[in-house]
Amino acid sequence: MQVKKIAIVSLSSGILGEDFIQHEFKLGLERLRNYNIDVKFMDNSLKGIDFLKKHPEARADDLIDAFSDDTVDMILCAIGGDDTYRLLPYLFENDRLRKAAKQKVFLGFSDTTMNHFMLNKIGIPSYYGQAFIPDVCELSKEMLPYTKLYFEELLDKQSIQNVQPSSEWYEERLDYSKEAIGTPLKKHINNGFELIRGVSEFEGKILGGCLESIFDIFDNSRYEDTISLCDKYELFPSLEEWKGKILLLETSEEKPKPNYFREMIIKLENYGLFDVISGMLIGKPQDELYYEEYKEILLEEITNNNLPIVYNVNVGHSTPRCIIPFGINAHVNSREQKIDFDYNSI
Repeated sequence: MQVKKIAIVSLSSGILGEDFIQHEFKLGLERLRNYNIDVKFMDNSLKGIDFLKKHPEARADDLIDAFSDDTVDMILCAIGGDDTYRLLPYLFENDRLRKAAKQKVFLGFSDTTMNHFMLNKIGIPSYYGQAFIPDVCELSKEMLPYTKLYFEELLDKQSIQNVQPSSEWYEERLDYSKEAIGTPLKKHINNGFELIRGVSEFEGKILGGCLESIFDIFDNSRYEDTISLCDKYELFPSLEEWKGKILLLETSEEKPKPNYFREMIIKLENYGLFDVISGMLIGKPQDELYYEEYKEILLEEITNNNLPIVYNVNVGHSTPRCIIPFGINAHVNSREQKIDFDYNSI
């Protein structure tokens, strides 16, 4: 069933409401309308960086309202950020999110990882890998072809049937000014999924996202209350809940240095995560920076030598981006370079 109406939410950064991004905003809005889609910007989504930084409750209100609006088929995040965890009290007190949420497409990535974990907690499948500003508003003459392929599939079917690697990857854009409209990104050949450990086929429901956002659940370096809030609302699944799942990890545009990447992987190792999951999918690092170093760290620090690890998936912060369903049974076949999804598993 085709998506007819999209609600756009700013659940973290309020950048969508700033004047300096209006040329991107207009470009993306025109592209959505060319699909004959009705676009609804939620009440607080355009109020800017300062307002939304100070008012996590307003961001939470927009998500509740988007789920509550029966005319909305798809909720599209504007962009990520770094403090989405602050929505927890406003979504989970009085079971507010559970009461409002119903099955509809929810798409976002980066720090939206936190929202995906929130939806997972109440049993709502969601979609990881793209967002409005970085993808629909891409300054090239059109959306990047591989990105566009998956976005259009989600619009047309409200599902993703399978994911395969992109034949190319792009260097990240440095100039986002109005003058950059229509300028192409520099392309490189992409080498596809790389099996770095374990068997070539495995399955399970996928969950995960941006590694730095996940690390914040266990670490107070960025904000002093991340651990206490995430613990209070039991955001991160227990080891029992992780059993048989596939963990997706990808790194942000901050391009964490290898020592920091190692620290984050060790934290998950110590939690016991790698002993209970059925496999891992690792996103391509942005600009392929630390590509080999990250790979070596995964093999050094994950002590479960039988855990399948598929590297170089086109998801998350490196362009182009596919879309990966969370909460849907997935069958990974790295030999055939394909991930299939079974919607009978919902």
